[in-house]
Amino acid sequence: MDQALADTPSPTGRGALDARTASARGLYDKGSHTRLIALLPDLLADGHAAASSRRELDQARLSSVYSLSAALLVKLGSYEQARLAADRARTWAEVSGSPLAEAAASRELAIVLRHQDRGEEAQRLMGSAAARVEATGLRTEAASSAYAQMLCTLAYTAARGGRRAEALAMADEARRAARRLPLLAPAGRLFPINPAAVDLYTVGVHWALGDAGAALEAGRNLRTDHFPTAERKARLGTDMARAWWAWGRPEQTARALLDAHRASPGEVRDRPAIRRIVTELAQRHPRAVGVRELHAAVSAPAGAGKGAGDRPS
Repeated sequence: MDQALADTPSPTGRGALDARTASARGLYDKGSHTRLIALLPDLLADGHAAASSRRELDQARLSSVYSLSAALLVKLGSYEQARLAADRARTWAEVSGSPLAEAAASRELAIVLRHQDRGEEAQRLMGSAAARVEATGLRTEAASSAYAQMLCTLAYTAARGGRRAEALAMADEARRAARRLPLLAPAGRLFPINPAAVDLYTVGVHWALGDAGAALEAGRNLRTDHFPTAERKARLGTDMARAWWAWGRPEQTARALLDAHRASPGEVRDRPAIRRIVTELAQRHPRAVGVRELHAAVSAPAGAGKGAGDRPS
């Protein structure tokens, strides 16, 4: 992937770019990070070849592949590479003229900036992106879902920056925007957010603001069946685990992380911040219920055991 970002590979000529991109998104949704990172260089190469047509749709497709690349690289903690991918996603989105592709790329870039401790820049970028989506009139469900997603990311970015009032206001606005959205987004939607997903973001907002009790309360009624993908099911577990850990409850933390691992091992194994919690649990509370099982599961080689996210299909 480093080589592909430094020098775009030659196209493979395999064709069916939409189907391959959808398959790649499916791997992301499963938490199959190892398999996905292996596919992305060829997908970027063929995306560039298609974008040479100068058709706006092909340019937007290439932007979406770069956005997916950035999202994965952030999960893996590779922030410099993620910044490069997100910058390119935004450039190609602007060239394409697609407001939704530009929103997706801006969101990924803002997430990278936040991880690079550039929260003010991330907040300005997300504010501009949300305003551009809102300016479309939100006449379609796809635009409304994009707007709700922008507000969620704005809320979390503000929370990480300690801007409590702004974060809570944006979370409330996102909740109102999501009321019009279906419980299950149609396949292929760029921003497949639903009301439950907004509530899950609220868990993260309260956690980032240092209020673990409010975070746990916000997620109290959320269940894995509220979320259609393994990635989101696991995110419920990891977000609740962070709140339980901040609350000082090791057994509940281990239980939530085991739930996340069952949904998608990669979401626990591959995210550095979550791995740190697993390590700290094992060091500080080795006899707490579930800790030994969790540590063994996360320490096992990728692909070992049932349900491993990167096991070949």
